[in-house]
Amino acid sequence: MTTVKSYISNIQSQLTAFYPADEAEALAWWIAEETTGLSRTQLQFGHKGTTNFPNVQEIIARLLRFEPIQYIFGHTEWYGLDLKVTPATLIPRPETAELVDAVRAKAEEIEAEKLSPMPINHSPLHVLDIGTGSGCIAIALKKQHPEWRVTGIDISPEAISIAKENAVRNNVEVDFQVVDIFDFSAKEGHDSSGFNGTFDMVVSNPPYICNKEKASMRRNVLDYEPASALFVPDDDPLLFYRHIASLRLGKYLFFEINETYSSELYAMLEGLSYTDIRIIHDIYGKPRIIESRVS
Repeated sequence: MTTVKSYISNIQSQLTAFYPADEAEALAWWIAEETTGLSRTQLQFGHKGTTNFPNVQEIIARLLRFEPIQYIFGHTEWYGLDLKVTPATLIPRPETAELVDAVRAKAEEIEAEKLSPMPINHSPLHVLDIGTGSGCIAIALKKQHPEWRVTGIDISPEAISIAKENAVRNNVEVDFQVVDIFDFSAKEGHDSSGFNGTFDMVVSNPPYICNKEKASMRRNVLDYEPASALFVPDDDPLLFYRHIASLRLGKYLFFEINETYSSELYAMLEGLSYTDIRIIHDIYGKPRIIESRVS
């Protein structure tokens, strides 16, 4: 009987010509878990032998074309959530989980102010996620803080449809809406007067990769993930940041950022009279998040 170990080794060997060894191993185990419905622990210790690895060669063929495994299986695990992902949505990254952590940390400070001898406000926090995509940020915040009011907006109807599915999938209620932030005034029910000043916190992971950076990007991102959620013009890398910041939709503003333009973004926020500006470095030591306060 073929052993699980030999199956994993066989899958890994087929992938190593195209992927680093550690990534090929991780992909091999991911395939094994998905195709059998068993956990890695079960595969390692409870099922020494198996022939139940369906469609493996088809999956490997797609990986060899650099299709993201998350799209192949249609979902991913992120921040304790099981999220549906499709080519209409970005695949959530570890760095974006740090953005969620930054928002939650600031929320703790705000809540502490509410519990002070002279509380400012007793109402639940209201959070806006701009460019929500799969809904990962909005859903993660709502999952951790059910009492919050969370709204997620995106220009893509397909993305909003996925986000709504993910809210149901993770048993939370988030207000997801199709909104073009560059066209608030022309869209009934979503104009600037309806949003302005109504949120405690605004968070966004907007497009921030310049077109000139494409040459250094991996094919699994470049060929499969939605370009509209990734790229900005080379001559205006702060396009989304500047527009979102100028709308002044909430008291606090959080961005995931392009490490190359952290200084320029800091200066831009200062120029727009934001205060308490702070750059947070990610797990790789790169400037990845910026938070600020509307003055």
